[in-house]
Parts: sequence; C-alpha cells; structure tokens
Amino acid sequence: METAKLRRVVVEGPIGVGKTTLARRLAAHLNADLLLETPETNPFLERFYRDASRYALPTQLSFLFQRLRQLAAAEADLLQRPVVSDFLLDKDPLFARLTLDDDEFQLYQQVYAGLRAQTVTPDLVVYLQASPETLLARINRRGLAMETAINDAYLRALSDSYGSYFHHYDAAPLLMINTEHLNPVDSDADFELFLSRIGAMRGQREFFNRAE
Repeated sequence: METAKLRRVVVEGPIGVGKTTLARRLAAHLNADLLLETPETNPFLERFYRDASRYALPTQLSFLFQRLRQLAAAEADLLQRPVVSDFLLDKDPLFARLTLDDDEFQLYQQVYAGLRAQTVTPDLVVYLQASPETLLARINRRGLAMETAINDAYLRALSDSYGSYFHHYDAAPLLMINTEHLNPVDSDADFELFLSRIGAMRGQREFFNRAE
C-alpha cells in the first residue's frame, strides 16, 4: 500500500491510546487535511464522566451531530486534498451500545439511521490498542480535568468493545497496532516503522505487535 496514494485515513482506538496525536503526525507527513474530534466542545461530556447514566444520551447525540458536520464539510473537498481523521463514524454506535439503556439505544439508532451521511469509505483504518492499565496511566499523565472521573471498569468495557468491533470490521483495509511497546507519536524510529508497515500491507487486515 503506497502512503502517497492514500486519500482518506482514519486513526482509531480507545481514549488515551494516542490516536489524535498520531493522526496529527500522519497528516503532516501526508500533507493532508486534519479532521479531529473536539470533545472539549461537547457540553455534556464532563457531566457524562461524573454521571454516565444521566448524560449518556445527550453526550452521544452531541458527538454524532458533530461528526456528521465535520465529515460532510471535509468530504466535499476530498478530491482536492487527502484527509486524516481520528474517528470513524461507523464506530459511533459502539459507544451508544456501551453507554445507553435499551430504550435510549433504540432512539439513538433511529436518529443515527436518519442522519447518517453517505460518507466515503476510508482507504485505510489504523486501530491502536493498549491495555486498560496503560490507557489509564496515559490519561492520568495528561491530567485533563474532564477525564479525572474515568475509571478502570469503564476503560476495560471500552477496550473490550473496541476489540470486538474491529475483530469483525471489514469495510476498509485495517492495520491493527499494539502500542504497548511501540510509540510512533514520540519516536521518529517508531513512526518510520509504522509507515513501513503501511507500505508493506498487501491484505485487507494486518496486525503488528512488537515484542518488548
């Protein structure tokens, strides 16, 4: 897979895994437009972390509307420049199923089905993995106030949901990377290794796990 020919790349993974920072670095390398989630603009997110059952639905819908607006604007210009994003719209229901009760999830599905745009299928999806313990340590290290209420149980459930989702994902070429012993964000050597793994892809799914 030639990185120079990639037009639409998604970097995904659970909170704390480093997807946003890697998306920034990859976009700079590809001279691509950068499309990022802006959780700080979601007025319900901090309240969700404190009281998930009460604020799950408005938080989820706020993110859905935000993602749809961003994708619609970016994909209108996709023929001009490539795009790298740190979210995959098709994965949006994963959070909904994890956080909403059955009645709320049915309502969410109706809204999602009615509003989902005909988005462009990515040329490549990069799925970053890390253990819940590693994720929690990274979250604590960056010290964002709204994330202080995130606990180990939530991260475990989230990691399991991501793992199950991408185990069955086949809509686009998928490169799964274990980031426990690979740091393409801060290490130039690891970033070059990451790029080489993309260039070496020949199949629809590949997994890279560098031993310690």
